[in-house]
Amino acid sequence: MKDIEKIKQLRDDTGSGVLEVKQMLEKHDGDLEKAKEELMKKATSKAAKKAGRVAGDGLVYSYIHNKGKVGSMILMACETDFVAKTEDFQKLCKEVSMQICTDEYKDVKELLKSPYMRDESKTIQDLINETLAKVGEKIELKKFIKYAITD
Repeated sequence: MKDIEKIKQLRDDTGSGVLEVKQMLEKHDGDLEKAKEELMKKATSKAAKKAGRVAGDGLVYSYIHNKGKVGSMILMACETDFVAKTEDFQKLCKEVSMQICTDEYKDVKELLKSPYMRDESKTIQDLINETLAKVGEKIELKKFIKYAITD
């Protein structure tokens, strides 16, 4: 894999900036997994630093699956309406809403700890942290509800 492809892959996986990704690849002699692991640790650290902030804006987002047989609605909070309107934030909302349709989660805490359906090496909290690192604001899943037609 060429360096440019590695940089693109790491940016897509972690949401980190080009310079940060490039430096991490150099530090780890081009080892994609080691660089990704360290970038994810940095994203988690950024999330921890923003934990005290107030997430007073955000979106109510809904997702309908399986031809209307199952759906979910979430309240995903962030600090500003500017971030709530970004593609990254809206993609996060969609992914979390889809995740809710895949299983029965009793509460937000359980959902955040669960493996992400598209990449089980990540949790939903990791997914939120990645988006937080991209947009630079606190992001918090406040509530969710799942509706399903049962036979």
